[in-house]
Amino acid sequence: MNTRPGSQPLGEGLGPPGRAAGLPPPAERGATVIPDRVVARIAAQAARTAQARRAPMPPDRGKPDAPGVSAAIRTGSVRLHLDMDLPYPIDISHVCEEIQHDVAERVAQLTGLEVGAVALTVRRLVTAAGPGRGRVQ
Repeated sequence: MNTRPGSQPLGEGLGPPGRAAGLPPPAERGATVIPDRVVARIAAQAARTAQARRAPMPPDRGKPDAPGVSAAIRTGSVRLHLDMDLPYPIDISHVCEEIQHDVAERVAQLTGLEVGAVALTVRRLVTAAGPGRGRVQ
């Protein structure tokens, strides 16, 4: 096997793969702390994705307002609160459940935190503009 002078062939004398010399085992190194605001930003992106998939806004209304999100982490569990616009007409309760589930799943997947609750408040219902959709006189 060809090696450079003074070097060792791969796998010899290095210890377990992925373990740096002199570091304690992973369980003894400590914990990763994710701030509330970071979890809130992850949840906001997950909410935008879930909204686009589950309840897209009418194209004539442009892009919906960004969802408002807050997160509170306590002992490895996170509680999320979402505020968002939804299109009308729509099955509000069913769509809200789907969005809550999608956001909880994505946040848990990306952060490793258990999502204890996702509260969703509908800020407003957005109707499609068009003929016959105006005010009745």
